[in-house]
Amino acid sequence: MSLAALSVENLRCLEQASLDLHTGHNLLWGGNGSGKTSLLESIFVLGRGRSFRTRNSERLIRHGQDKLIVFGRTDQVTPQTLGVQVSRLNGTIAKVAGNYVRSLAELSRAFAVQVIEPGIHRLVEEGGHRRRRWMDWAVFHVEPGFIEIWSSYTRSLKQRNAALRSQPEQATAWDPELIRLGELISTLRQAFVEQLQPYWSRSTSGLLGMEVELSYARGWPLGISLAEALTSARERDIHRGLTHAGPHRADIVIRLHGKPARDVLSRGQQKLVAIAMTLAQLQLIQEATGVSPSLLLDDPAAELDHDRLTRFAEQIASLRCQLVVTALSADLDPLGTPDRVFHVEQGKAEPV
Repeated sequence: MSLAALSVENLRCLEQASLDLHTGHNLLWGGNGSGKTSLLESIFVLGRGRSFRTRNSERLIRHGQDKLIVFGRTDQVTPQTLGVQVSRLNGTIAKVAGNYVRSLAELSRAFAVQVIEPGIHRLVEEGGHRRRRWMDWAVFHVEPGFIEIWSSYTRSLKQRNAALRSQPEQATAWDPELIRLGELISTLRQAFVEQLQPYWSRSTSGLLGMEVELSYARGWPLGISLAEALTSARERDIHRGLTHAGPHRADIVIRLHGKPARDVLSRGQQKLVAIAMTLAQLQLIQEATGVSPSLLLDDPAAELDHDRLTRFAEQIASLRCQLVVTALSADLDPLGTPDRVFHVEQGKAEPV
């Protein structure tokens, strides 16, 4: 699965830009502020419906404009067209094959894309929401029914929370569905983490030369069921108006020698751990599903010494997927000779 064509209007500094991409290695080079990362964002938007740099999609809209539009076409036996519009008035709407989607997750079904960018260390350093999103994107691809289960759980959770705030005596009416779906979500996530372990071990050994533990914390205490956890937390839930137990509170726990990785690893090491998480995830998806997600690499040479950069390049090469890489110079691509090169300057991209 790769992206063959991209067209973008009014996204950050990009007034209008178009790219015809290679299925292999694409290089975007240019100076700081030229628009390279904005082009990566536009590709990511096509597959996720959002940016990897901000949670507020309206911030992507070019100054002075009311909306942005990104259009793309995949390179498959039966090509898919993708379109995303973000407007200040109507938010985000998307189409796949000319049809409006009910969920932005449908974009990922048509075009799977992942990114490694300089801020990737936040996957280790910050709160669990980033790690849950990282995990669920992969579970979605490995278990196609996961997104429907998660959407149903989220609806039940919203209803229970609303009842806790307005009619707490009726909140338990939502418990049976919440328990059924929550246990299923946890089972699917746990299976993914177990499947991930050999890929994780290879990635961390190759990039860091050390063993780092990665495990799943399901969002309620071990040794009790979700039903028991909800009953135990009932008074606290009513007091706060929120449900405290369940897979919406889950996390990926990363430890080194039994200690939280973010407490003992440097920023550079945290970045390598996050990169290992992403590479292991992509390797699992490839082998389990046959899908090869496109991979965006924003300035991959940043913060990596020569030895680590070489190891990183070796693991990237083993993925055999579409790459879109940014660099400050056409001579600074650490991944070898690209199949297609674009020079980006003042928000415009020209093939070289």
